[in-house]
Formats: sequence, structure tokens, C-alpha cells
Amino acid sequence: MPLRLLRRRLSKSSRGAEGLALPVPAGAGVVVREVLDPVNQPLGAADVTVTELRSHQISARGTTDPYGFFMAVLPPGSYSLLVAAQGLEPHRETIEVVADADPSPQRVWLQSARQLELPVTGTWLFDPPHTAIRFIAKHVGMAHVHGRFERFEGGIQVVEDMSQSHVHVRIDASSITTGNNTRDTHLRSADFLDVDHFPYIDFTSTRFAYRGGSKWTLQGTLTMHGVSRSVALDTTYLGMVNGGYGEELRCAALAKTELHREDYTLNWRSMLARGIAVVGPTVQLELDVQAMYRTHDTPKPPQ
Repeated sequence: MPLRLLRRRLSKSSRGAEGLALPVPAGAGVVVREVLDPVNQPLGAADVTVTELRSHQISARGTTDPYGFFMAVLPPGSYSLLVAAQGLEPHRETIEVVADADPSPQRVWLQSARQLELPVTGTWLFDPPHTAIRFIAKHVGMAHVHGRFERFEGGIQVVEDMSQSHVHVRIDASSITTGNNTRDTHLRSADFLDVDHFPYIDFTSTRFAYRGGSKWTLQGTLTMHGVSRSVALDTTYLGMVNGGYGEELRCAALAKTELHREDYTLNWRSMLARGIAVVGPTVQLELDVQAMYRTHDTPKPPQ
């Protein structure tokens, strides 16, 4: 469908979702954003992520088209929408998707990124209710599998020279969930994570490398399934604020990396040869972190 025709139809809000020339299921809602840069021009290739608030699962992810438009068809519910682009201030909002509602686009302006104040020196501990560790893997021959780990702990020790700060994360491997009990049981088995012998997945940083703007690379070691490998997390620092109950000092960041399963001796080819349908050879890992400042507690690396 030509883009200008879609834009013309979206602008006719009185027609509602049935006015779209796209297959929108009955009972679904449509989210449309038109993203503009600081000089009011359409911003293409901006990253957009829509996350379901209750489960912390990613419901939609993509980039804006050359005209700055992004659209997703979603079940009714509450979501967090994040728009990000290099060198610009990220935009985050909470949205309520309503079935069969007006799909008119709403405009979002991204402003030039200010120099974010780095976290103050000291100890920061992950806040589990506001932190999510998610992954996406392609199911062999099928759609993507979205999952998360429900139990974890971690912290950041910030020092004056930010590049020498330290992060540690410990994940309970048995807490993996993808919304399918049979698959989750298989993922915990000796074919995959083998949680009886390797109950934890550990990450310990070695260095923060500054990449400009709000971008950092977090270098470190990931230990999983009894194997340790060097990994690099592409990290966007989202800033530091006073917020939450009790006005705690908080900081936030979004970190992503790609893991190769065979690096951790998870042999997917042998399982395919045995006729077992599994997730593919690479896994996209994402840590959406909020941490709270602690003046006295000092996190220790996992033993």
C-alpha cells in the first residue's frame, strides 16, 4: 500500500480502525506515532519499542519509516512506548491501547540530547519490580520466541573514573519463562541450560567504554552453562532522577547484546538432527535496568 495513501487514511480519524486498508483484527487497537526531529523534520530509522507493562514482554519493535511513521496493531492493554535515536533525547510514554479506537497518528518530537549527569559515586542496586531481563530467539522454522528471566539480582559500583566502574548480575537460570510450560521445562533441561548443574547465569563487567552522547559499551564476562565468554553490551544511559516511593535516587539504562548458543556448548545442530524443534543459534539479550542508590550497602560479585 502506498505510504501517502496510508497517511491520508490515518488522518481521517472519523473513520476509525475500520478505515485502515490494513488487516486489523476485530477487538485490536492501533498505535501510530509520527516522529519528528528538533527542527520539525520527519525522523526516519528511529528505534521504537512497545513493552506490555504487566509482563514486561516486548509486544512490538521496529524503526520509523523515511517519513517518521511507526504503526503497531496490539491487543488492548497498558504499554510503555520508547522512541530513541542517536544523539537525541529518548522519548518514553505510557499508553493505553483501546480496541477499535481512532488510529490517528500522534506526533512525538525528539530533542537534542543533553549531557546526562552520570550516576553519583557509590553503590546502586537493581530494583527488580522496575527491571526486566528479556531475550528474543528465532524458533527454528517458525516465529520469534520472546522470553524473560523472572529472578535475578545485581548492582553497579560507580567510581570517579566511570570507565573503571563495575557491574555484576546474577540470574536464576530456572526462572526462564517464555509463556509455554513445555518449552520452558525443555529449556531448563540438560539439552539447554541444565539448571540442575548450572543454576546461575553470571555477568561481571571489566570496563565501561564511552561511545558518545548517551552511548556506552559495557565489556565483561558472561558465564552460562559452565562456560565463560567475553561479551560487549551496547548500552544507552537513560539518566538519573529522584523518584519512586520515598523519593529514592535512581538511574536507568538499556543494554543489548547478541549471544551465540554454541559459544556456551548448547548444541542446536545435534538437537535438530534428533528431530527436536528448538530456538535458533543466536539469542538477542536485553537488560532494561533501574537501580537505586545505596549509601551503605556494597554489592559483591557473585561467588
